Amino acid sequence: MFIVYDLIFLILTIFNLPLYLLRGKFHNGFSRRLGFLPDNLNLERPIWVHAVSVGEAVAIKGLVAGLRETYPQKKIVISTVTSTGNKIANTLAKEGDFLTYLPLDFSFIVGGVLKRIKPCMFIIAETEIWPNLISCLYRQNIPIITVNGRISDGSYKGYRAIKFFIRPILRKVTQFCVQTDTDFMRLRDLGVDKDRVLVTGNVKFDINPENVLPEFALSYRQKLWLTAEDKLLVCGSTHPKEEEIIFEAYKKLLVVLPKFKLLIAPRHPERSRDIGNLASRCGFMPIFISSVPKACPTCVNRPVFILDVIGELFNYYSAADIVFIGGSLVKKGGHNILEPASIKKPVIFGPHMFNFRQISKLFLRNNAAIMVYNSKGLTGKIKEILKSDAMAKELVDRAYDLIKKNRGATQKNIQAISKTNLN
Repeated sequence: MFIVYDLIFLILTIFNLPLYLLRGKFHNGFSRRLGFLPDNLNLERPIWVHAVSVGEAVAIKGLVAGLRETYPQKKIVISTVTSTGNKIANTLAKEGDFLTYLPLDFSFIVGGVLKRIKPCMFIIAETEIWPNLISCLYRQNIPIITVNGRISDGSYKGYRAIKFFIRPILRKVTQFCVQTDTDFMRLRDLGVDKDRVLVTGNVKFDINPENVLPEFALSYRQKLWLTAEDKLLVCGSTHPKEEEIIFEAYKKLLVVLPKFKLLIAPRHPERSRDIGNLASRCGFMPIFISSVPKACPTCVNRPVFILDVIGELFNYYSAADIVFIGGSLVKKGGHNILEPASIKKPVIFGPHMFNFRQISKLFLRNNAAIMVYNSKGLTGKIKEILKSDAMAKELVDRAYDLIKKNRGATQKNIQAISKTNLN
């Protein structure tokens, strides 16, 4: 069966080559995905933690810290799929650890990589199913743990369609630590034994930002030449077609709020130039964060700041007066509400939050965030928040209370991992 899978995977890889080229997927570390590792690799049976991209890499920060405390003698391998995730993962690695990319899921590549790294345990952040990798780990008796597991609507539908194929793969996973009861039931329906599924909550609630001092936020506001009277909307992790909606709202807001400013942080920074061109066509002046020191603040009129660097979104959240969560006015499933909420910023998002369904419902049910459906709604709610300090304070206080009440998933995951016998 896995020979057939290899063949299908090869065909899909070849078919997607143009898309890989277009999106710049062939980065400097792509050779690692082909199985080429350093010659002098000596990791002494490390713990391997995989986080596919930026969101997962940020979420595992506490988990990695907990693993270091629980297994102080162990080195840690951290892998990602995306280069942006790799940059975040780099901040988690310490001397002796190994930062890499997940090998492409061909049996001959995966087998060679596992022989070189020789992990004692493999931990997957959220739920990625790589049949050859999981099967090879299983054959070598290496425990496989999924933390912060989630079965999205789309994945569930797809897995059910190929249940005959996916069931034996899922059963090779030693332990699933999942976010919700829904995830538990979906895995059970897909054939996973109930004693291998544990509901531990969402580790993203465990975000514990260092105290964001007013001086810290002020320094980032000053980088954008903002005064005390200026109000800043930060739109985090936006997607195509979404910026047009935001620019329409911004244009209307400037009529009544001339000191209102906008920062766009695209989910994929390589889109920054396209967003800059769109901003120009809409009558705004695009200012790229990487070029701010070179720009002339007195020459800027109707600015749109564009975050074209990695790892700075949280810092600009700290400078914001209001945060909009991207990927939610278009059908991308939304992104992390908890980062801005954890530093007490009013949060607005659109109706398409299916990647964070439970969290977004929890926030709406407790009046801790605001949902809008279009540019008109976004314009109106921003006006309301800016006109009422009391409304803004109630929103952020309720959101912060929710975060505090739902913390603890990371420690539960560590406890579950510690019960696993290392190979």
